[in-house]
Amino acid sequence: MFRVLVLATLVFAIPRAACAQALSVLHIKVVLVDADGKATPVPRHPLLISDNPATATPRLVVTAMDGTADVKLRPGNYTVESDRPFAFRGKAYQWTRTLDVIAGRDAVLELTADNAEVGAASATTDVAVPLKSDPWVLLPPWKDSVVALWTPTTRASGFLVDAKGLIATNQRAIGTATSVEVQLTPAVKVAGRVLAADPERDVAILWIDPTVAASVRPVPLGCGQAAALPLVDGQEIFTIGVPLRQEKGIMPGIVSRVEPQRIVADFRLARSSAGGPVFTADGGVVGMTSVVGDDDDRGRGDSRVVRAGDACDVVAAAEKKMTNAAPPGGTHLPVEPAAPFPADALKDAAQRRAGSLSPYQIASSDFDVAFITPVMIYGAQYQSEQASKRGRSSGTRTPEAETVLVRPLMDFRNWSEYVEDYPPVLLVRVTPRLVEGFWTTVARGAAQTQGMAIPPIKRPKSGFSRMRAFCGDSEVTPIHPFKLEQRLSRSEKSDTIYEGLYAFDPGALGPQCESVKLMLYSEKEPEKGDTRVIDARVVQQIWQDFAPYRALDR
Repeated sequence: MFRVLVLATLVFAIPRAACAQALSVLHIKVVLVDADGKATPVPRHPLLISDNPATATPRLVVTAMDGTADVKLRPGNYTVESDRPFAFRGKAYQWTRTLDVIAGRDAVLELTADNAEVGAASATTDVAVPLKSDPWVLLPPWKDSVVALWTPTTRASGFLVDAKGLIATNQRAIGTATSVEVQLTPAVKVAGRVLAADPERDVAILWIDPTVAASVRPVPLGCGQAAALPLVDGQEIFTIGVPLRQEKGIMPGIVSRVEPQRIVADFRLARSSAGGPVFTADGGVVGMTSVVGDDDDRGRGDSRVVRAGDACDVVAAAEKKMTNAAPPGGTHLPVEPAAPFPADALKDAAQRRAGSLSPYQIASSDFDVAFITPVMIYGAQYQSEQASKRGRSSGTRTPEAETVLVRPLMDFRNWSEYVEDYPPVLLVRVTPRLVEGFWTTVARGAAQTQGMAIPPIKRPKSGFSRMRAFCGDSEVTPIHPFKLEQRLSRSEKSDTIYEGLYAFDPGALGPQCESVKLMLYSEKEPEKGDTRVIDARVVQQIWQDFAPYRALDR
């Protein structure tokens, strides 16, 4: 019943249509011709990419030294424009171009003098500067020092600040988590421990095995040194973050406000990039980016900057806790498969399963468990789009559209961004079941005797705590042990329960296992596991969904 009630609300939470289509690559090349007719690449030129109509803040990319940039985009219509003009031989060049990105087909955009807006260069126009003082040359070496952070409910960025394995991030990004998974590269992820967290300063310091980060250069916070010159309004600063499923990138911004308790800059920052270091144009470290906490800043697209001095105070507290303590283990944790699930393979697999795209489900006394594959998510979203189109063309919402819209594959709450690109993983969703309390039932019965018909009033038996999965007798470590936040009351923030959303390697739980079983733990009884053995036929069906992916030449 809980699932039905929750899913009935999903009509208002359908992801945009582009989610059911694979990413394409847009190849950008910016080049000008000098007086001798020689093509000259335009390096380090910042470009903003916006979808039409706009659904998010513009994405910023910067051309490499050869004047090129590659960016992955979903199919749709986009505008590519210069963030600021570029000066070349006394003239200022800037570009604004609109183009279509088509599913399954890479696109090429060449920006030249022929399609530029040309004006007179001014003092505010970008010009070539000596490489030794160019931030686009100074800052890229720090990319390896910036890492991705995963907690059960959030994804953020952080950066190594000490060779002993200390990583700084902002406290708002990781919330109340006491342990974090730290991903240094696409192939290396390890456990991290939260040593110190200061909500007032908005700083958290994590600890990983220092041997894992031995080859990574720490970003110097300047603790114990003379304070750097304070930032001022209008000053240009830069940050490095790790956006979800995108390459680490340098993002410029302008300081918009300097206040006693905070600094505000106009960084166009993805939430998963918050927590990265902030530099001045000469490479000095001044702080880290933070999650915006108030509606005014969020509405303006601004981001907060935590001062480096505040981070130093928390680093000192963390170092005290390291005394006589052992660092977390450096065992590598499972990571997502490198190759994506191609859209053509998803489409073919979804068509073969047309009419049977519902997730495989089992139930326990406290939970409903759904096994979800990329094929199901793709098929459900595609069908909902088609049904919605038919409904719009007829002017009515058809029963078919209603049926599609309530599929349990459309709303993943705080992890919607993770799921929308169809990662090639097996998702196991654990949803608390709803029951009506004894006295609520009695009160409802009493009301009925007075002529008032009140529907059942149900609440979760217990929230989700954790899950363990086994292939035979061997426990399988998930790629991500996510939790989905379900708000039961709009007025009470504390009235929240959690669903589980565990991501597994597609080959971890399959027919090769003598048996596949799950142990489910509730918040009510966190030490008592409820064991459920998965029917072998369900395991075989899940395995079959990944057959097209396994068959790819990867």
